[in-house]
Amino acid sequence: MRFLVYDRLLGIGDDYWIEDDRGNKVFLVDGKALRLRDTWELKDAQGRVLIDIHQKMFALRDTMVIARGGEPLARLKRKRLSLLRNHYRVTLADGTELDVSGKILDREFAIEYDGELLAVVSRRWLTLRDTYGVDVVREDADPALLIALTVCVIHLAEKEREDG
Repeated sequence: MRFLVYDRLLGIGDDYWIEDDRGNKVFLVDGKALRLRDTWELKDAQGRVLIDIHQKMFALRDTMVIARGGEPLARLKRKRLSLLRNHYRVTLADGTELDVSGKILDREFAIEYDGELLAVVSRRWLTLRDTYGVDVVREDADPALLIALTVCVIHLAEKEREDG
């Protein structure tokens, strides 16, 4: 499954569609303005909220929290003690850990579980300069979760670049 994201800085209050490789609108990233913390909702094409994304308040390191139906689904933060600046750790609610690494700001990175590729984020396949793809490699993977992780990783990397 391949999804196309039209690259924009993820500002609060920004909404944008994510399309499949046939040009159908699949997910809406709905940015919530006027909030104390960075908050988004990932909605399906009918407007149903699939995933809530928000930045955790009062954390030592920037942390994004992903929830589904009010229940925690995942927590994402930059990996500690990593020589790679663009390396993030995702901890799922069941304790499973995913790794996200690559050239985040260039939109060239991978999401892996235990060394197995789940999704690749890349601009390489596309001719449009301001577009990147999220290619979900495993059929049993949760596309909404992988899209939400992509949104979070890019947001944290952009924020870190602005702050540092």
